[in-house]
Amino acid sequence: MKKLYFVILIISSLPFTSFAQDKIIKVTKDTIQCQIKEIGDDEIKYTQKDFRGDVIFGIDKNKVSRVIFSDGKELSFKDSMFDPAKYEAQHKNALKVGFLSPLFGATSFSFEHSLRPGNSIEATLGIIGLGTDMIDNNPSGLYLKFGYKFIKSPDFYLKGMQYSHILKGAYVKPEVAFTTYNYDPDLDYNYLTDTYSRNSSRASTTMFSVMLNFGKQWVIQDRFLIDWFAGFGYGFGNSDNHDAFHYAFAGGSSGSAFVMTSGIRIGVLF
Repeated sequence: MKKLYFVILIISSLPFTSFAQDKIIKVTKDTIQCQIKEIGDDEIKYTQKDFRGDVIFGIDKNKVSRVIFSDGKELSFKDSMFDPAKYEAQHKNALKVGFLSPLFGATSFSFEHSLRPGNSIEATLGIIGLGTDMIDNNPSGLYLKFGYKFIKSPDFYLKGMQYSHILKGAYVKPEVAFTTYNYDPDLDYNYLTDTYSRNSSRASTTMFSVMLNFGKQWVIQDRFLIDWFAGFGYGFGNSDNHDAFHYAFAGGSSGSAFVMTSGIRIGVLF
């Protein structure tokens, strides 16, 4: 009789325990009470108590924040577009050189590091004087730039979509710049002797700027890249002349705070 009573007790409890109450927590904070059947690469499949057991529902994993199983265990999910795990095999650092910068009197080197999908930081060092002396004034100095890059995501999403490369795409980059250099002043013409001479020692310039850059970067086989950009902003500082070209940017002198910049960089990833 005891065995029969035990069997009856188990059978009577089955309707209440046969459906496990898992929870799917959506990114909108809504909760789906269900029984999870499968977690795939792109979709979670589940059944619900109010429907037949052979009716299988599905939800895109990008719409799910986490799942809580009936035994208390949890799994968290990230949007495939911004999940760092999707890009672990890609190079996340780049070393670049200004392709045309030596033609304008300074050679620039840039380092970019990806912080996470869609965001990276970039620092640039320019060596003034390492390049063509455009106006024969023997410049020497350096400039520094630092920017935070926001890489554009698609206007619409498809299931499982991700960046083709973590550093590739159109971007917006707020940037600050500092430049300081010395140079020989312009020659003075003496009408009496018909000669040119300099009446002062080397002059100096120190300038700052805050700019907003727009650009696009192409990545080739996770090894090489091409970066094109242009930007504008505000410039200020101390200059002994009224030249509008300061190597790191153009403008910011002659009574106007407007500055602009542009360039092409080529580089390697590592």
